[in-house]
Formats: sequence, structure tokens, C-alpha cells
Amino acid sequence: MNKIILLFDISEKYGQDLLTGIVQYYKEHGPALFCRMPIYYREAIGIKGILKFAKEWGAQGIIGQLDNNRHVKKIAESGIHLILEDFKERFDEFPNITGGYYEAGRMGAEYFVKKGFKHFAFYGFRNIVWSRERAEGFEAYLHERGFDVYNFEHEELHTTDLWFYKPSVVSKWLQSLPKPIAIMACDDARGQHITEACKHHNIRIPDDVIVLGVDNDEMTCNLSDPPLSSVNLDTEKGGYEAARLMDLMIQGKVKKPQNVMVMPTYIVTRQSTDIAAASDEHIATVLNFIHKNLENDINVGDVLEQVPISRRSLEKRFLEVTGTSIYKYIFKLRMQRFSQRLLETDKRISEIALEAGFTLTNNISRQFKQIHGCTPGEYRKRHLPRK
Repeated sequence: MNKIILLFDISEKYGQDLLTGIVQYYKEHGPALFCRMPIYYREAIGIKGILKFAKEWGAQGIIGQLDNNRHVKKIAESGIHLILEDFKERFDEFPNITGGYYEAGRMGAEYFVKKGFKHFAFYGFRNIVWSRERAEGFEAYLHERGFDVYNFEHEELHTTDLWFYKPSVVSKWLQSLPKPIAIMACDDARGQHITEACKHHNIRIPDDVIVLGVDNDEMTCNLSDPPLSSVNLDTEKGGYEAARLMDLMIQGKVKKPQNVMVMPTYIVTRQSTDIAAASDEHIATVLNFIHKNLENDINVGDVLEQVPISRRSLEKRFLEVTGTSIYKYIFKLRMQRFSQRLLETDKRISEIALEAGFTLTNNISRQFKQIHGCTPGEYRKRHLPRK
């Protein structure tokens, strides 16, 4: 029976979901003994204390957060297998639980551009890998399209103090930004910083500022006022894969273990981004109409009825703002909704397609594969922690 120390911060959803995935793996593949070590214990006893405890308990592996320094090698040298969360920087010599941070940043930027915004900002930390790479992906997508990005970079903080911020400094930065503006935060906790600072200084959300976080931590998102939109991650799948990798490492079946990747899957829209902000009022009108009626059987003709201009004129102006046609815009949004529902429910693919607004479901698998490179069933297997 495997004996594994789990060292995660479970005060936030990311750590909770990793643990959920780990537990699910061992429910399917046999029992294990776990010691869930509180994260503060790492600070209190250090690497030496953790190693001493691990030896006394007979641990075969540790999954979780350890500081990236030379002392970590002492644990590995003692014969204990390590899979480490890159909560500050990636480890070079050990497998990481890492993620598609860059991809999440690009996903957020694309989401904002489709809403018609022209001003963009990123709020996070440059000295932490998951924040830095999300910022890089966000900036790259926007720079490719000719947009500039305003950045707020926190001073370097210890990872146990990431909750801390100075509202007055953040508020001053927010007041200096052009409006309306779309702000992506490196995670949901930082997204809540933005909504709090806006509320203190009467900056309207979503009228003046829209805010997007990462992690889809429902408690944090709903604690925000207004509720925070967020990039969802397949974190449970990451926990499941980390447990599977540890199992193989303990059995001696893996010589060069690879990193475990937690990938962004879709964006959950809440009130903090529930608006379109095109400077063209007619385009703003039709964008809001599309987003609010996506699950209904709307088509280009229904969109045309919302504004007093010709189809040719609307299509031209819509293309200038969004970079695509009305038809393709609606189709891609429905496909995103379809992808999201695939991971949220066990319903049949045809049922989900109808719920997403597709009236003709015969070609949905082919269309889905053209976009994602896999069938809907394969997509579920890729992102959900199942056998």
C-alpha cells in the first residue's frame, strides 16, 4: 500500500481539486495511506523536519508544495519520490504539477477582444511562474492584434503573503486607466482585489471595467461583488494524473517522469464581464443580444432585427470590431458553450448540442474535431479524471 504525504494549500479551490483527483485515482486503483500535512507546517519545520517525519512514517512519496531549493534534493536522495507543485517556480530535476498558464492568458485575451474592448490590463505577479506566464500569453495575443496592455506588477512577496495588497495603490492604478477597460487577474483572489478596489472608488463593474480571474473558485468568485467571471481549469484531472504518476514511480515503472499539466478548459461568465463594450453602439447592442440569447435558436436574421442598419453595413462593422462574421461568432460561442457542458454534465452529446443552441446535431462531432482536434468523447476523457 502506497504511503504518500500530501502538502497542498487547501484554503483555495486549486488545492482542493488536486486532492479530489488524487483521491479518485486511488478509489479506482487500490487503497493508499495519506498524510495531509498542513501547509504552515512546511514553514514551521522546514525541509529537514519534513524529511525526518517522512522517514519515521515510512513515506514513499510526497505530492505538493516544497520550496525550490537545494534542500529538496535531500528528500529525493533518501529514496522518497517527489511530484511538486510549481507554486512559485518550476523544478528542473523533479516532475512538476504545472499548467497551461500561457494558454489561459491567451484564452482571457481572446474573450475580451470578442466583447469589443480596445483597452486591456493584467494584474498579477512577475516573480511567480503561473502569474508571469499567464501575463505573457495575455500580452502576446493582444500584441499580435495591435493592442497595448497596461500592467500592475506587485512587489515581490513571499508566497505565504500573496493575499496581501494595498487597496489605495491598486485604486490609484485603476483610476489612471482608460475606460472602458478589460482586466485579467492572475487568479480569482487577485480578481477580487480589483472588484473590491473598484467598489471603494465608485468605478462601475461591468460598465467601466470588466474583470476576469483564473481557477473558477466558486466561493471566491461569488464573494466578489459583482460575482467574478473566471477561467476554469481541469485541476481534478491534474490531481488524478499526479496520483497515477506517483503510483508508477513507486512501482519503478517510470524512468523519466514527465510534468503533469493542468489546462484551461473554458470561461465561466458571471456579472463582472457580462457586457460588451464596442465603441460602435450598434455593435455593442448586437453583441449583448448574442451573448444573452445564445442558447435560443437565434440566427443572423435575429441579430439584424436588433439595429436599424443594413446587413452589409452591420457585417462590415461587426468584422472590424470582432475580426469575424456574425455567423462564425455565434457558431464559435455555441461551440465554446458545448465544450463547457461536456465537462459539466454526463448527458448525451446530442442533448448537450441542443442545449448549446445547435438545432442540427448530425455534424457536431466532425465540427468539434475540426476545432479541438478530437471528438467530444475524447475531449471528455482528456479533461476529466476518469479511467
